[in-house]
Amino acid sequence: MTGENPALAARGVSKSFDGRSALKGVDFEVGPGEVVALIGPNGAGKTTLLSILAGIAEPDSGEVAGDGVAWVPQQAALYRRLSVQENLLLFARLQHDAGQTDENPSLMVKRMLDLTGLAERAADRVGTLSGGNQQRVNIAIGLMAGPSVLLLDEPSVGLDPAQRERLWGFVLDLVREGTAVAFSTHDIQEAERYAERIVAVAEGEGIFSGTADELRQAVEAGGARSEDLETSFLAFLRERGH
Repeated sequence: MTGENPALAARGVSKSFDGRSALKGVDFEVGPGEVVALIGPNGAGKTTLLSILAGIAEPDSGEVAGDGVAWVPQQAALYRRLSVQENLLLFARLQHDAGQTDENPSLMVKRMLDLTGLAERAADRVGTLSGGNQQRVNIAIGLMAGPSVLLLDEPSVGLDPAQRERLWGFVLDLVREGTAVAFSTHDIQEAERYAERIVAVAEGEGIFSGTADELRQAVEAGGARSEDLETSFLAFLRERGH
């Protein structure tokens, strides 16, 4: 689902580090309430693209349009010796003091605990939580300012299947409330299961945007046999010299 008024869009984004091109004129967009998966090999430029979309990094060229974007990095920025509530209160006060929200920090924390289903764990030290619950806290911090777009970098890394299912249940509840989500992943099955659309990058270039079925069709059009989506994607990369 893309259209004339995407929630977030990048056009012709390029970025280099020490003379090496990380992104080469990449286009990307996510529509309101849409879930988009960003896939590609290691070093393809996925995290660089997400960080530019989030406003954490500046592109060398190209432009990004969209407001109300929250960025949740792969590594949780949490204080393990503090409780869930103390972590949330710390970040709520930082956002309030920075003028990013007028909401009372204590009320914001209560809202986040209710939203994430972590109210019963509020007094628990973050370091004692499962990986899935730590990721929930991490996402709660990103949601404090009420973003319209949530960017997740490898959100399910290190989670077992049950934790991954619970995490995605939570994320999809946000989508049903109207939040757009773009996430990077190495798990092609995860992309197929949860994303409405898949965007593939390789060696800094955007090489595909479409549904999982359209990716299979592109592989078959090139003469390769389409089996599971991961096999199809690997064939797609080989056909394009990656």
